[in-house]
Amino acid sequence: MEAPLTPRTRWQRLWPWLGTAPFELWGLWLLSRGEVRWEVLALMALVPALAFASPASRRLYTGLYPLGLVALLYDAMRFVKNVGLSPERVHLCDLRAVESSLFGYTDAQGRAATLHDWIQRHPTPALDALFAVPYGTFIYAVIATAVLLYFRDFVRLQRFAWAFFLLNLAGFVTYHVFPAAPPWYFHAHGCVVDLAARASEGPNLARVDAMLGTAYFHGFYGRSNDVFGAVPSLHVAYPALIALEAWPFFSRPLRALSLAYAATMVVAAVWLDHHWGVDVLLGLTYTAVITASLRRVFARAPLESP
Repeated sequence: MEAPLTPRTRWQRLWPWLGTAPFELWGLWLLSRGEVRWEVLALMALVPALAFASPASRRLYTGLYPLGLVALLYDAMRFVKNVGLSPERVHLCDLRAVESSLFGYTDAQGRAATLHDWIQRHPTPALDALFAVPYGTFIYAVIATAVLLYFRDFVRLQRFAWAFFLLNLAGFVTYHVFPAAPPWYFHAHGCVVDLAARASEGPNLARVDAMLGTAYFHGFYGRSNDVFGAVPSLHVAYPALIALEAWPFFSRPLRALSLAYAATMVVAAVWLDHHWGVDVLLGLTYTAVITASLRRVFARAPLESP
């Protein structure tokens, strides 16, 4: 006679079906709207393949599942990008005033200015190219870290992946609760809030695209769903998360590289005119809070592969 199913056994049997459902339903809904995109079709095929192919593939599916949810969440954000937004609620010149009081200076005309103002008046293509490196590679760094943790510590991989998901979820919620314009928007539009304004890679990354003869940064940042999503800076949150979670498995050179990468991203966020200094501090705070919280959760009830 077959042994009675325990709650854990039931969950193990249901997990592949429950986990794949959001990806399949989202893909079918987009197809019903006439949207046929290769990345959506790829997820519809890849997620169930990993969930059902073998125990090894299911383990990979479980470890990387939150990263897939981020892709789904990011795609969904375009349908709610202006929910809760109005010109009166978007923080623009008030945020710039806080920035200038904390990190700014008084220019030659006696006006309050920010570091971003000085940077835009002194274009430096070589530094644009340097700081474009972390801005163009952070997704690859996240994936590489996930691969490393998969082979070294599966529970830590799950913690890292769920922290990445929660960081993005918290960021996306903040964009609507506290909508804030980035520095490049101020330099392009002044203090006038236009909800129909298109996202931009900013002048610095546009120069890098021109130097490289590509439209990489324009394609990546120019189609962002959140023009008024400067707070917090998720760009600086990701490298901080990588350093915190993968530190025990990094060699000394990799530890130094991870710190340099995180520090360069902090400077890049300001130099490239994408984030205020306040955004950077909040991004690091989000990382610290979410990482500390998940470490407590996982210490009490560590997750394992089904």
